[in-house]
Amino acid sequence: LPLAIIIGIPLVTGCYILMNVSYFTVMTPTELLQSQAVAVTFGDRVLYPASWVVPLFVGFSTIGAANGTCFTAGRLVYVAGREGHMLKVLSYISVKRLTPAPAIIFYGIIATIYIIPGDINSLVNYFSFAAWLFYGLTILGLVVMRFTKKDLERPIKVPIVIPILVTIVSVFLVVAPIISEPALEYLYCVLFILSGLIFYFLFVHYKFGWAQRISKPVTMQLQMLMEVVPPEEAPE
Repeated sequence: LPLAIIIGIPLVTGCYILMNVSYFTVMTPTELLQSQAVAVTFGDRVLYPASWVVPLFVGFSTIGAANGTCFTAGRLVYVAGREGHMLKVLSYISVKRLTPAPAIIFYGIIATIYIIPGDINSLVNYFSFAAWLFYGLTILGLVVMRFTKKDLERPIKVPIVIPILVTIVSVFLVVAPIISEPALEYLYCVLFILSGLIFYFLFVHYKFGWAQRISKPVTMQLQMLMEVVPPEEAPE
């Protein structure tokens, strides 16, 4: 894992920098701002008549990213349910395929809600704000634990300056867009995140009786329809 990080991050960073240098070499700043799809415009200028390759590979990249996100995000929800941070039903596993089907379906529903407005700019602002907010909080947690949990075993340990630097960058990426160009998307994002506390306190933390009476039939229906079981009952 450390070797993959050491090689992968500089490699991807280098590719991004070189691609942007290519854009500015072929197009003026005004053309870049006016272009609806910079990569497509670049392809028309440089690769014509093979410019169709650019949107094709953009499609491949999108599918690959979506595939990776389904694998990672769905299993994050699964682990959250297993550890008691979310509804237990989200930790159930498909008997036939041995996959966290409820967690992946839940993630798909949330993703569908995101794209309902149909505004790509709002979606980018919404997603990047939420993503960097939680990236920053996660790395900040690592910094805090470095001082409060000094005796914990750490299979991978990096110099403390790296998580501190990432935390500072995360704060900048969260705060700078709000200051430079305030938009309602950021407020909607915060409200959407905070709304999760309602479900957490009702169904997970306090486990109110009436809330459990609502969730229990839903869990039973899911077990029958999707053929899922708790992790401890899953086949080997």
